[in-house]
Amino acid sequence: MSYRRTIKIVCGFAGGSAVLVVAAAAAEYQGCFGHTRAARWSLFNVLQAAQPAGNRTVESTGNAWDFNWDKRDLSALLTNGKKEVVREDPSSEQDNGKPKATRNILLIRHSQYNLSGNGDHERILTPLGREQAEFTGQRLAVLGLKYDIMVHSTMARATETANIISKYLPGVELVSCDLLREGAPIEPVPPVTHWKPDAVQYHEDGARIEAAFRRYIHRADPKQKEDSYEIIVCHANVIRYFVCRALQFPPEGWLRIGLNNGSITWLTVRPSGRVALRTLGDSGFMPPDKLTRT
Repeated sequence: MSYRRTIKIVCGFAGGSAVLVVAAAAAEYQGCFGHTRAARWSLFNVLQAAQPAGNRTVESTGNAWDFNWDKRDLSALLTNGKKEVVREDPSSEQDNGKPKATRNILLIRHSQYNLSGNGDHERILTPLGREQAEFTGQRLAVLGLKYDIMVHSTMARATETANIISKYLPGVELVSCDLLREGAPIEPVPPVTHWKPDAVQYHEDGARIEAAFRRYIHRADPKQKEDSYEIIVCHANVIRYFVCRALQFPPEGWLRIGLNNGSITWLTVRPSGRVALRTLGDSGFMPPDKLTRT
């Protein structure tokens, strides 16, 4: 195939802008006598990169989306080479054992707290922190969603934040969980100089926070018939790690994300296993002079 003809084909498939991409490899391609394998593959890579994003089935990282990330994909269960169909009631034609509902998980970072407190019991919310929690509770109420439950970390600042929010959501069950306590989920990349936990802290906290992720972030159970809205009040490190894991981003990047106190991060988990990040650290419902990150 001649060089000029290749240009025309690229224009037909990827649009005129692809010419600029191919031109960048032209010298290498034409300079290889006999069109060696290296030259052909070099041009192939350029042509592949010039294709519209919609034509690609693999993400830019080179890794395909793992639909069985939560180990709840029924199609991944094989028995003697055939898909195993699980039914709660064999006589029911509607129940095929697959999730049908969508889970909405609203992750709330605790409000500002007293950093100088001696131990967790003294690290309670500041007056501004309590005010922030009021704003968050009002925001959740205004959204008008049918919340099913509110789970919170057992640390003082998260517990107090959840209690204030609950005033605005009467009837929503309030549950505490030790797994959601703050910690060091995984060593961040790139590293930072101002915060360097010991290796044992990553070892212990990382396992606990990963366990929390597996407990709370997954697709709906097949028995769930309606979409759910669940609130989790916890900590910045936990939320940032959850977001990276849920989106299948490298979890080591969690520390690159910043979250304001009292902010709302909203994850949606579809029955298919697809995950969407609807909001990340939303705090626009607070006046600018009430925003903090401590």
